[in-house]
Amino acid sequence: MKLQPPLLYKVLFLALVHIFLLCSAQDNDAGLTATAPPPALEDCNGIFVSYTFISRTKEFPRVKNVSAQSWAFKSEVSVVNAGSEELQAWKVFVGFQHREILVSADGAVVMDGGDFPVDVANGTYLSGNPITDLKTSIDTAGDFSQIQATIAITGTMFGLRPKAIPMPKTIKLENDGFKCPAPHLQGKLCSGTRSMYVCCRPDPKYKAKKSKRTKFLPRRNGDLSFTYDIMQAYGGSYLAQVTMENKHPLGRLDHWNLTWEWSRGEFIFNMRGAYTRTKDYSQCIYGPAGNYYKDLDFSQVMSCDKKPIIADLPAERAEDEKVGKLPFCCRNGSLLPPSMDINKAKSIFQLEVYKLPPDVGNRTTIYPPQKWQIDGVLNPEYKCGTPIRVDPSEFPDPSGLQSVSYAIASWQVVCNITRPKPKQSRCCVSFSSYYNDSVVPCNTCACGCSEDPHSIAGTCDADRPPMLLPAEALLVPFANRSEKARAWAKLRHFPMPKKLPCSDNCGVSLNWHINSDYRSGWTARITLFNWRPDPFEDWFAAVQMKKAYPGYENVYSFNGTKLNIKGANNTIFFQGLKGLNFLMGQSNGSNPKIDPPVPGKQQSVISFLKKNTPGINIRRGDGFPTKVYFNGEECEIPESFPIENSGYNAATNGLLSTFLVCVFTFMLIIDHGFR
Repeated sequence: MKLQPPLLYKVLFLALVHIFLLCSAQDNDAGLTATAPPPALEDCNGIFVSYTFISRTKEFPRVKNVSAQSWAFKSEVSVVNAGSEELQAWKVFVGFQHREILVSADGAVVMDGGDFPVDVANGTYLSGNPITDLKTSIDTAGDFSQIQATIAITGTMFGLRPKAIPMPKTIKLENDGFKCPAPHLQGKLCSGTRSMYVCCRPDPKYKAKKSKRTKFLPRRNGDLSFTYDIMQAYGGSYLAQVTMENKHPLGRLDHWNLTWEWSRGEFIFNMRGAYTRTKDYSQCIYGPAGNYYKDLDFSQVMSCDKKPIIADLPAERAEDEKVGKLPFCCRNGSLLPPSMDINKAKSIFQLEVYKLPPDVGNRTTIYPPQKWQIDGVLNPEYKCGTPIRVDPSEFPDPSGLQSVSYAIASWQVVCNITRPKPKQSRCCVSFSSYYNDSVVPCNTCACGCSEDPHSIAGTCDADRPPMLLPAEALLVPFANRSEKARAWAKLRHFPMPKKLPCSDNCGVSLNWHINSDYRSGWTARITLFNWRPDPFEDWFAAVQMKKAYPGYENVYSFNGTKLNIKGANNTIFFQGLKGLNFLMGQSNGSNPKIDPPVPGKQQSVISFLKKNTPGINIRRGDGFPTKVYFNGEECEIPESFPIENSGYNAATNGLLSTFLVCVFTFMLIIDHGFR
């Protein structure tokens, strides 16, 4: 039956009203609920990953600026094994894009090992905990509790209109051997619940490396590896051994501090080869441990902290009968790179751990600590993953017989070096040359600003490029360089800002100086400055030179080695000679009342040949390194380099050009007005 126009209009009007009411009912995000699994799950024969936005409520403070308004949100990530092979140690990536901060993620751990709240504005990797492996529907008769893992996410996001749908950019499975297409969107009309899903299938082109078949997950490679081995197990306690192995050719730790988090109320009763920074046992006495172990003398307990801070013992305790007598122990927190000393790239300590109910009674109920973090003094920053169960470690028989013993259980934690964020380095580099009188110094606030430059009392500009310096200023502390920079600018007629740039504030600085340039070769000089009070033992520096590396010939006051391996391509590795392996700390001048402090210093000349680097142009920057490392930490390098026959660097030339253009334009306007 054909509807008449008036009746048709009424039907359309009622439909629009219904849609309006539906949309209005969904304006309050707090009332939203998760959607049912998409029908696409039925067609997936791989790993099905979905992200569901559940709710969002406005947080305090309430602001008018939409981009600054914070919102509390809840969402859910689901991983379902819809394939025919078991998925071990699953890991997913969620591409957050609204400056999200995660407050909790029940059912998973954030792969960088950081504590909540954690900034995930650029996306994050989530790994299963406690469900790390997903079985198949075939092996479980369709039991979803064994083939599915669900992550309940709570967090904060910014910058959204009230009815906007805050979805991530992408979601995908990160396990090797799987290929994920672009995710699909699904959801209700208007501002209702939305979800995103993707079916990741096995990649037919992927060829897994042949390895020894293991009962648990194979061991992974990384810059730094921890192995948590259970050596002895009892009903209420166990003995664990922690093995640290440095596998990066330039990675290093000095005076390391290791921390983790106990997830089941455990505490450390005793240790060998290491100790905890604090021994406050009140947390045990007034907590669940005190209620359960009523007759235990807690004054003898090593640590009751949920997050203990563990440090290495000094070398003089290595033969101590009570806390020493372990191989690879007691090195005062030094873990050298294998390219420097393979025997000092490993460290071991043991700990006796007490358990609490409901884990007491069953000696096989053992949970490794979570959220591993490690740091050192002026060393690289490491991001650690979650512990994964691996095959038990093998140990030679202590009696000397040709037999092998095994750990009761083993877990592995892999950590990788991260590049320092801007203005968060701990060392920096300056450039100079024989064909230019000025030194291009370390970048402004390369290692952070010592004061707030934006406060009323701020005396420096944290955003202005650094000013050129005379060579002697490199030996002057940061507080005294401003006068040198101002005098040098006046002498050389450089433009000088009203507010001078802030200093670099780095504890260690390096200067790379082009010493000479001739037809068959050239030389450079590297100088190390230690502005810290403590010396560096067994120091090393490494420079990456993409163009000049093949021409490296010799270094005359250090030991030099060419490295061209994974993790250290086109890199020249320097370390002190025997007896000169100490970079001394800063000391007072000859007359402390007049003379400024003097940094610890070492330097050497390096020679290069040109026959292996045809076309190299030293005076146009080919002689300067592209990356510089000190004790494993990547240093910040200048954004420009000295130019031949010019007192200006690239940034200064740009300012001068802009200034000249303005002057000439102004003169033309005046000249045109007179005409």
